Amino acid sequence: MKFTEEHEWLEKDEDTVSVGITEHASEALGDIVFVELPEIGTMVSKGDEIVVIESVKAASDIMAPIDGEIVEINEALIDAPSSINESPLDAWFFKIKPSDPTQFDSYLDEDAYTAIIS
Repeated sequence: MKFTEEHEWLEKDEDTVSVGITEHASEALGDIVFVELPEIGTMVSKGDEIVVIESVKAASDIMAPIDGEIVEINEALIDAPSSINESPLDAWFFKIKPSDPTQFDSYLDEDAYTAIIS
């Protein structure tokens, strides 16, 4: 698992990368009440805004951490956005098939991420 400085987590499996938000981000946002997910098949570039999260405190965007194609979304979050608060590391937003898998390697490991939020 890797982490971004914007408090997203990335988990790589065979040919996709799952993306969600960290517990730190979930706590900072407060109770999440709405999630807008990207469409399957959407081609994204690193830095594109692709997910909108609304909580009782604020609205926030999730940026694409890598270039690629959205191949799956977690539709359960649309009906139950609060599940993100309950278990942020299980509540992935989307899976992306990277066009450049080496981009994954540039992100923080758990120790480096923990040092940032401490």
